[in-house]
Amino acid sequence: MKQSIRSLALVIRSKNAGPYELVLDVLFKQQSDYLAVKSSGQLTAQRIADLYNLDEQHLPRLIWFDPANAVKAVLPRDIVSGNRGDNDVYGAQQHAPLLDLVFDI
Repeated sequence: MKQSIRSLALVIRSKNAGPYELVLDVLFKQQSDYLAVKSSGQLTAQRIADLYNLDEQHLPRLIWFDPANAVKAVLPRDIVSGNRGDNDVYGAQQHAPLLDLVFDI
């Protein structure tokens, strides 16, 4: 059965992890949904890299955090936070590509 990340997650957000990195957070509504996505192998560093057009040298680090039913992806920022050309100093608007994820669980 196909399920969208929007139906499974309570929170989908992004934020800075310092000036050079961005963190994407997904907090699932239910432990069963979290475990189903985690065990399915469908949320991978490569899948997130593809969403954000990152090459193999910049694959995100995925951190699964069971106590909170959450997963974090840490990836490099395209432009250093606050640098010329940065249009999102806090990194709070970078989660949008995650919103279209669908899982077969």
